[in-house]
Amino acid sequence: MDFPSLWRATAPAAPLWPPLTESRRCDVLVIGGGFQGLSAALHLAEAGTDVVLLEAEDPGFGASGRNGGQVIPGLKDDPDTLDQTWGPAATEFAGGTADVLFALVARLSIDCDAMKDGWIQAGSKQVHLAGLRARMAQWQARGVSADWLDADAMERATGARGFTGGWRDPRAGRVHPLKLAQGLARAAEAAGARIHGRSPVATLTRHGKAWQARLEGGATVEAEKVILATNVYTPAKLEPRLRRATVPANSFQVATAPLTAAQRARILPGGEVVSEARRVGTYFRIGPENRLMLGGRGSFSDPHSAEGFSRIEAELARLFGTGFEITHRWFGRVGMTPDHRLRLCAPALGLLAATGFNGRGVALSVSLGKAMAEHLAHGKPLPIPPSETIPALPFHALHPIYGSLGIRYYQLRDALDR
Repeated sequence: MDFPSLWRATAPAAPLWPPLTESRRCDVLVIGGGFQGLSAALHLAEAGTDVVLLEAEDPGFGASGRNGGQVIPGLKDDPDTLDQTWGPAATEFAGGTADVLFALVARLSIDCDAMKDGWIQAGSKQVHLAGLRARMAQWQARGVSADWLDADAMERATGARGFTGGWRDPRAGRVHPLKLAQGLARAAEAAGARIHGRSPVATLTRHGKAWQARLEGGATVEAEKVILATNVYTPAKLEPRLRRATVPANSFQVATAPLTAAQRARILPGGEVVSEARRVGTYFRIGPENRLMLGGRGSFSDPHSAEGFSRIEAELARLFGTGFEITHRWFGRVGMTPDHRLRLCAPALGLLAATGFNGRGVALSVSLGKAMAEHLAHGKPLPIPPSETIPALPFHALHPIYGSLGIRYYQLRDALDR
């Protein structure tokens, strides 16, 4: 059963990016046409680098065109932990990812409904509040004008019931992710990048001083350097280690019919995006045409009917009440790691790869693509020290089973929290 997204329904018709049918040479090959790959190709082309981008479907097909469109700075680790783990440069990079995205959208005049209205991280139990206050304080100590919302303020800001408190980050906001992907692709092509859709890569091998990507159709691309930006959509035969580095969890989303004027005045009147601090929480925002959008962790198997979205729809009713007409249901894959940390890897000469954005991929992947381009074009150090290996998860094939059991366990713990 097809589940067309609200993004697809409200985006212009996708440009036709021609498949690659003839062999080529270039300086840098980018494999993957999501935010990370498109940003890398754009910034490489602007630096004068001869770059080719190959996408198995069309730019924005994967998570980049299906996510919640929440532009949230930072990583899952708090700033103090980032300082200790990767150093202050990584913390500064993480804290600036939303600014990088919004500045890029403004510079290129990308029409993607970008709004910098902030992000609220919401606690639904008293046990959440100490951690949220500590996170807010650490960002405040680094100059962020974040503020605290008590239970009453949370209800006024979100229109949702049951939150005990939360903090608001003004650096954040929202975009139409599919429009953003399309805009980045157009901008990269205008800067000189050669973009090819429906061009799946079958093999990637090193030959002397160059990498060779062989497409399923037979054409090849030779390049001195390669960025592998396929995340959880990496084919096993292309780079099995990268595929085994993360757990591909499904994120399910629903969107309502356009809200009435009264509903819109009550629900997210300030336009912020929201995500919960629960272990298995939800995220929500106002989307195109003043629709309420809500998403959360779904099953590890793909849904086959609308019934597969029942848990997400129950969450919407829990927060906002009943009576909402659901008009759109869709899902996409999120790359998760056990420690919730990004995997940035340089496993061979001239090869860079990143995966495991853990639900922070919008701002992070755009910024990381830019950083990768600056590293390859100008030798600028990467903001996060790359690993020389691609750390695969042990017993990777069993992780969907472990993950399903883990979700049930964490849901039980969420229910028992006070």
